[in-house]
Amino acid sequence: MAAGGGVVADPLSPAGVPCAFSPQSQAYFALASADGHLRVWETANNRLHQEYVPSAHLSGTCTCLAWAPARLQAKESPQRKKRKSEPIGTSNQTDLLALGTAVGSILLYSTVKGELHSKLISGGHDNKVNCIQWHQDNGCLYSCSDDKHIVEWNTQTCKVKCKWKGDSSGVSSLCISPDGKMLLSAGRTIKLWVLETKELYRHFTGHATPVSSLMFTTIRPPNESQPFDGITGLYFLSGAVHDRLLNVWQVRSENKEKNAVMSFTITDEPVYIDLTLSENKEEPVKLAVVCRDGQVHLFEHILNGYCKKPLTSNCTIQIATPGKGKKSTPKPIPILAAGFCSDKTSLLLVYGNWFQPTIERVALNSKEPHMCLVRDISNCWAPKVETAVTKVRTPVMNSEAKVLVPGIPGHCAAIKPAPTQTEKVESKRKLGENEVSIEERLGALGIDTKKEKDDLPQTNSFPVLLVQGLESNDFEMLNKVLQTRNSNLIKRTVLRMPLHAVIPLLQELTKRLQGHPNSAVLMVQWLKCVLTVHASYLSTLPDLVPQLGTLYQLMESRVKTFQKLSHLHGKLILLITQVTASEKTKGMICPEQKAKLVYEEESSEEESDDEIDKDSDDNWDEDEEEEESEKDEDVDEENEEEDEDAEEKDEENGEDRDVTSEKELNGDSDLDPENESEEE
Repeated sequence: MAAGGGVVADPLSPAGVPCAFSPQSQAYFALASADGHLRVWETANNRLHQEYVPSAHLSGTCTCLAWAPARLQAKESPQRKKRKSEPIGTSNQTDLLALGTAVGSILLYSTVKGELHSKLISGGHDNKVNCIQWHQDNGCLYSCSDDKHIVEWNTQTCKVKCKWKGDSSGVSSLCISPDGKMLLSAGRTIKLWVLETKELYRHFTGHATPVSSLMFTTIRPPNESQPFDGITGLYFLSGAVHDRLLNVWQVRSENKEKNAVMSFTITDEPVYIDLTLSENKEEPVKLAVVCRDGQVHLFEHILNGYCKKPLTSNCTIQIATPGKGKKSTPKPIPILAAGFCSDKTSLLLVYGNWFQPTIERVALNSKEPHMCLVRDISNCWAPKVETAVTKVRTPVMNSEAKVLVPGIPGHCAAIKPAPTQTEKVESKRKLGENEVSIEERLGALGIDTKKEKDDLPQTNSFPVLLVQGLESNDFEMLNKVLQTRNSNLIKRTVLRMPLHAVIPLLQELTKRLQGHPNSAVLMVQWLKCVLTVHASYLSTLPDLVPQLGTLYQLMESRVKTFQKLSHLHGKLILLITQVTASEKTKGMICPEQKAKLVYEEESSEEESDDEIDKDSDDNWDEDEEEEESEKDEDVDEENEEEDEDAEEKDEENGEDRDVTSEKELNGDSDLDPENESEEE
């Protein structure tokens, strides 16, 4: 009766998670989470009944599930030999649960034994299993896949009984007729097959997107006067991905009418559908549709012919948290599934999150068009698996009992009693009046010394605190864990955390990376550790890209600016080094020294030429005066020596020659001033 969506693999895959109520009065609720775990909950007391982890839960996650029909189990249970270890009341319990995986295999899980019953692999599907349907009479199992085929399985031999091509594209949904002789299949178009011959009986237009749900709504045709062949005149319902209309079709005797006879309008894509079958023409069909936005729409309508306008819901159910205080506003709580109880007047609602869902029975009131249930689930986020499964009981300690071992019960350190007021005063006196105590310093910093030991979490409780903080979105609890700087502690925490918390942790780290740069430095350490430790798990998630799209964009924007920042960084380093070098040279003090030689160079050439001319004129005047004085001396000597002998005259002539030679050596030659100026 229930139709649960598969794991989101692409934009045209159904939303939600695979889940279904057990056929026997909804006693159990099975839910296959995104981490590959199968959890079976008791609807009466909201306790975890069983948990099963397949061996290939990472690579082959569960994409769909279906309970075995109650009538089939009642027929098979007396024939099967019971084991000694098997409970006596096996025939009264829901037994087999079929799980379709992303790799094409089908697992049969026994809730009575709490283990895997069998596995259907050989000759089956090559791609993801989209839907599973049990036959209510012969024990066969029908499955469809993205490989375009429909497979009929024999659950006793675990082998393929028949396999045929169901559509030109992938087949996404199946449904067996009430008499068990026909099979509905749908990709984008809807086809009706004869199970005995595997021939196509009818063809319907279907939807523009892949059909996610198919189910018959009536058992008998509205016109009971005509003979009934088991299929003609029956109505069935279909819902598709990203489609806000649920179409109702009627199987006609003629093959001309292929369009829907009526439709129901909803607010978002259907995630889970449940209905009550109409057994006669006067009994209305009751329909409960859970949408992706977390609301439940209830419809009640008598199917009788064609209806032009889409029908709106009679009642809408929402769940929200209470707004505590003036600042806090109520937040909506998503509804995961809804199923009608056996009395058809009440509804089982499953809401919260898939790790710890809350199951509640709600009475239906047809007079109210809108119901908003206020529920406080802040205390329900903590996992209750241990309280339901574990057999460990903690002893109740008497107040008069004395503990002789170190510490107190609960593995906590001994609590030091608080100091009295006199002890505080004496400690302050010892420290001195001017000196401030460490306690006061910590108080000034806003650190409570009394509660410091209690506030600091133990290292072994970091994974538990991290999971609880992510589930409850507790900012303070997350800060205690994520503000640590110890790389070894970060690695141990990431290694011990459950796989279902990896994606929420990455989303929380992405939020914090967009904040202050100081916090981003810490978040990068966590991000690096999560990506390295859980790389194998993340690589198996088909919807990883849309879930981490914000992180990809953030990293790309940071990397794009890195090259520009590095260029700017290099230029700034050059400027800073030049500025510091120039400041050092300006700051140096030069010692005062007197110059030994000063050379001044004249700027104009004309002044230098005038000085050279003046110097040359003065030199020529001095040479002329020396020559005249020497001539006068020679004349006087000649007059005095005329009276001497002829021998002395010869000597005087020799002296004159010597004087002239000396004059030539000294440069006192009779050169003209014109020749001298030409040489210069």
